[in-house]
Amino acid sequence: MAASLRRELGVEVSLEEGDYGEFTVLADGVEVVRGGLLGFLGVLPSASRVRARVEEKLRRES
Repeated sequence: MAASLRRELGVEVSLEEGDYGEFTVLADGVEVVRGGLLGFLGVLPSASRVRARVEEKLRRES
C-alpha cells in the first residue's frame, strides 16, 4: 500500500510497526484512516478507502 501511495499520489510514505492488529494511516501527523477493532481480526480498510482519505487530506491542504 505504501508503494502504491508513493507511485500514484507522489507522496512521501513511511511504515512503522505498531501493535498487533493496528492499522492507522497518518497524513502530516493527522490520522486519516484507522483499522479499528476489526483490525484485530485481520479486516483492514480497503486500499481505495485509504487512497481516498489521503487524497481528501491533500486537497484540504492545497
